[in-house]
Amino acid sequence: MLSSAFKSIRARNGAAASAVSTQVRTYAKKKSVETSTAFVEKYAHYQVPTYSRPNTVMERGEGSFLYDTDGKKYIDLTAGIAVNSLGHCPPLVTYTLMKQASTLVHSSNMYYNKTAPILSEKLVEATINSGGMKDATAVFLSNSGTESNEAALKFARKYGKIVGKGGENTKKTGLVSFKGAFHGRSFGALSMTPNPKYQGPFAPLVPDVTYGDYNDIAGLETLITENTAGVIVEPIQGEGGINVADHEFLIALRKRCDEVDAILIFDEIQAGLSRTGKLWAHSHAGPEAHPDIITCAKALGNGFPIGAVIVNSKVNDIIKVGDHGTTYGGNPLAAAVAIEVLKELTSKSLLDNVAVRARTIEQKFDQIIEAYPNLATSRRGVGLMQGLQLTIDPSHVISKAHQKGLLLLSCGKNTIRLVPPLNIPHPTLVNGLSILKKIFKEIDNDINGKI
Repeated sequence: MLSSAFKSIRARNGAAASAVSTQVRTYAKKKSVETSTAFVEKYAHYQVPTYSRPNTVMERGEGSFLYDTDGKKYIDLTAGIAVNSLGHCPPLVTYTLMKQASTLVHSSNMYYNKTAPILSEKLVEATINSGGMKDATAVFLSNSGTESNEAALKFARKYGKIVGKGGENTKKTGLVSFKGAFHGRSFGALSMTPNPKYQGPFAPLVPDVTYGDYNDIAGLETLITENTAGVIVEPIQGEGGINVADHEFLIALRKRCDEVDAILIFDEIQAGLSRTGKLWAHSHAGPEAHPDIITCAKALGNGFPIGAVIVNSKVNDIIKVGDHGTTYGGNPLAAAVAIEVLKELTSKSLLDNVAVRARTIEQKFDQIIEAYPNLATSRRGVGLMQGLQLTIDPSHVISKAHQKGLLLLSCGKNTIRLVPPLNIPHPTLVNGLSILKKIFKEIDNDINGKI
C-alpha cells in the first residue's frame, strides 16, 4: 500500500516524492534495540503522570496498523482517538509535510502566508457544499480542539455583550452545555464539561455556566434564556458514551437560540470531518439545525496539530482585531497538511467507504449482542463512530484485545468505542472485529466456567 501510494505521488510531484519514499522504507526496516518495557522504565518518570497506559511504546505506523518497539503489530480501531482518519503516515501527508517544511514553517500571524487563507476558503466552501452550516463565512485556525472551543466560547460571550442590554454590564453572559459532554481540559472548555472527575480538582471554574440534559427538548425553554450568550453541544457525544443527538433536539436548539438571540456552537471535533459519512455530523439533521459556529480539530491534520473555528457572518461581524489570537495557529506547515487532508476527507470514494464499513461494524456488534446478551446489550453511533454498550468493565475487553494485537477505546459508562481510520481496508476491519468477537467468547467462557 505504501509503495503504490508513493508511485501516485511521484507521478505528480517527481523526485522529491521519490526521496520521501526511500527515507520511509529505510526507516521502516530499522528495528529497535530497546524493548518497550526497558524504554518505559528508563524514561517514563521524566513525564508528568497525567495518563494511565500499558508499557507499550509505539514506534511506527502504516495505514491501519501500528508497530511497537518489540516488533508487535496492532490493528488500530482507535485512529489516535479519531485523529488518523486517513490512517497512519499516508504518503500524501508525509510528502506535504516535507515539502512545506523545506519552504516555510512559521512566520507568525503578523503576516499572511500562502496556505492558511486557502485552507480557510476550502473549509467554508466544503461546509456549504456538503450541506453543513449554510452561511459559513470565515475561519479562525487554532492548534487543537480545546483551543477551538475556547475561541468559540469567547466569540459567543462577546456576541452576548454586544446584543445584550447594558453593554459591558449586560447579564447576557450565560453559557450552556449538556451532561455527558466533553469539550476539553483548559479552564473555559473544562467549565463546559460537567464531569466531577475532570472538574473537581480544579474548581472554581468559569462562572455563569448551566448544564442541561442531552436530548431533553422540553427543558430548553428554561435552560436557554434571554441571559444566555452561547450554547455548545456535540451532535454525537464521544467521551460521554457515543450518545447521538436526536435530530429534533438539534433543531429545537437552533429554534430556541434564535428566540433568545444566543450563539449555537456545534463541537464537531470528534464527530466531524466525514466520520459519520457526511462532512459534518449536524448535516444529518438538515438546515433547520445549522449552528452559528462549528469547531473542529483531530482529523483535520491527520495527526499534525491543527484546529479550526468556522463561523457565520453574524459572529464574524462582531470580531475585531485583538479579540483573539494564537502564536502557532494557521502556521504554513499545519495548513498545508490540512488542505490535502480535507481534499481526501471530502472525496466521494471515502464517504462511500464510511457507509460500507459502518454496516460491517453494526452487523458484527449485533452478532455479539445476540450471542452474548449477558455481556453486551446495545449499540449506538453513526458512520465510523460506533459504541457497544457492555454490562462489564470494558477495560477487561480492551486489555485482552491489546494482548491479541487489537487497539480499542472505552468511553462513557461501560462502552467500547470504535473510531477506526475512515479508509480502513475491509479485510483488516473484519479481522479486527473477529478478534473482538472471540474475546467476548473467551470472557463468556471464563464467567460460565467453560473449557
